[in-house]
Formats: sequence, structure tokens, C-alpha cells
Amino acid sequence: MRRVVVSLLLVGALLAPAGCGSSGDGGETSPAADSAVADEGGAAGAMSTTVPGCPFTAAQVTELVGQPMNDEGNCLFGDGKGVASLTVTVSSALAGETTYDYQRETAGKSFPKVSDLGKGKKSYLAVKDIQAEAALISDQGAYTLIMSSFGFDEAKYDQTMNALIDVILG
Repeated sequence: MRRVVVSLLLVGALLAPAGCGSSGDGGETSPAADSAVADEGGAAGAMSTTVPGCPFTAAQVTELVGQPMNDEGNCLFGDGKGVASLTVTVSSALAGETTYDYQRETAGKSFPKVSDLGKGKKSYLAVKDIQAEAALISDQGAYTLIMSSFGFDEAKYDQTMNALIDVILG
């Protein structure tokens, strides 16, 4: 019975990922999630339930992607023309660890090229003609980055996504 309750708590935590730019100190924890982690122990017990804030400013994104970008709220950056965008979804390391394998498998079905980056605890990069997706689990939290419509240069997507992840890792 306890495992069912813990599983339900974890699913609830996954269904409520926090976006960047949320109010408060940039990190939130759930007492219920903390209890669930403490009850389960093991590897999951070492994972953080703190949700970090957005790791980027519009100025940083502009510099990293090589074109002017605007902060459109909730860790979404756009070119102001409705074309190019960078979206960063932030969640706790525990939530990221829970969904990582499924997320990577799904990327493998949507992108012709998916590769492990070897950064953070786990990370991958998926690239196709006009889009790239990366997932990173670090000690601070979990991040999913999606770049779209920055051109057709897959090497540029690869380079830019790696640079964005390096900034997150500090």
C-alpha cells in the first residue's frame, strides 16, 4: 500500500512541473514529495525534489543562439517574429529521473539522431532539420530544452544546445 501512495505522490509531482520565472526564491519543495523520497530511500532518496528557477536571461540566450531573443515568460524565449524559439522546462531532479528513459525513447522515435552527451547525471541531445531537443538531469534539477526554427544547420543546433547545457551546469 505504501508503494502505491508513494507512486501516486511521484506522479502528482511529475504532473506539476514548474516553469522558469516562477515567483518565490526559484526553488520549491513539496513536503509530501520529501516524505515520499525519505520513505523510499535508495537512489531516489538522494535525488532532489527542489525545482530550480530558469537558468537563463534573454541576454544570455541572445548571446548563445547568435540572434536577438526576447523573454516571453516562463522560460520561453522568442525572436519577436513568432518564428525561432527556445523553451526550457524545469523540474526537480527526482521528476527528471522518473521520466528520463521514456523521454529519451520518445525522442528516438521523433528524431533521426539522438546521442548521449555525458553531461550532468544523465543527458541526451536529439537533432533534426529545424529542431533540437535536449534533456539534462543535474544535481540542481532537470531541464528539457527545445530549440525550434533557427535554420536548417544541425551542427549549429548541436553546438548551441551543448553551450546552453554548459551554462546550466556552470
